[in-house]
Amino acid sequence: MEKVTVGIAGLGWIAQVVHIPIIQRLPDAELVAVCDRDKGRARLVAEKFGLKKVYYDVEEMLDKEDLQAIIVAASTDAHKELTLAALKRGKDILVEKPIARTYPEAAAMAEACRESKSKLMVGMNHRFRPDTMILKSFIEGKELGKIFYTKTGWLRRRTNDNKWVLQRDKSGGGVFIDLGIVMLDIALWMMGYPEVKRVSASLYYHKTKQVEDTALVSVHLKNQALIQVEVSWSMFSEDDTYYCNVFGTDGSASLDPLRVNKELHGNLVNLAPTKLESASQMYRRSYENELKHFLGAVRGLHTLISPADEALHRMRIVEAVYKAARLGKEIVMP
Repeated sequence: MEKVTVGIAGLGWIAQVVHIPIIQRLPDAELVAVCDRDKGRARLVAEKFGLKKVYYDVEEMLDKEDLQAIIVAASTDAHKELTLAALKRGKDILVEKPIARTYPEAAAMAEACRESKSKLMVGMNHRFRPDTMILKSFIEGKELGKIFYTKTGWLRRRTNDNKWVLQRDKSGGGVFIDLGIVMLDIALWMMGYPEVKRVSASLYYHKTKQVEDTALVSVHLKNQALIQVEVSWSMFSEDDTYYCNVFGTDGSASLDPLRVNKELHGNLVNLAPTKLESASQMYRRSYENELKHFLGAVRGLHTLISPADEALHRMRIVEAVYKAARLGKEIVMP
């Protein structure tokens, strides 16, 4: 089997903990080169993982190396520049979420993708968690009937270790564009990506200045269903909380732990598998599954999941969320 040649642009936490170790283990991929504008970090990462080809400028890496695919794992403010450079050269790209800081940035990336006819996937790894995929199969099999309400959330005690996420000019926003976009995507994906009618939101800045650390969002859909999202970096709780509760006309389901509840012969029964991996194992598995899917799409084995156009749709909702909070009123989607 011919290996897909891969380069990575951006060597922060996610590249070091997830992308590089996983790619080096996959039989159908070859990590050829890495790049980071921080020369010290680039050299240290290359030495740590035994990588010989190190660059500090992405255009130089793209011009000198024979790469089929690029993983963009830099801070969000660099996503557009790095992605456009790779698309210009006909490379397939996996860019970490969010696709960009703003809708116009995302639109420029999606348009360049259409013009180049390359593949542009946005990293929504939570779709590739084993429990999420099982729940999605139950919903697609109509086991829960018509879905009319999804409530989802991710509540953490603190932000991640990347300080740039607290700088609006680099991140584009706070906890909603960081964690909220993940939970919104899971809900929309579970429900078949229905059209959004209106959005309302409340944002709080308890322990942050430039960006919100807590977001409470309601998304009303044109099919009369409702999605509610709550995310925070600053909850006073013993443990972090991650959940997705889905309610249908014939049953309900939840994530972490996975439960699928239906009434059978007058009794409420959990149809979910009893044995699943631990939360940490599922987190790692989600990235493995995501990277395997991306590489398979690069090789033409299947259609890409989480393409640029879906990311553009998400960013339109994200902008509506921030506008609703800023104006203090509900926003009707165009």
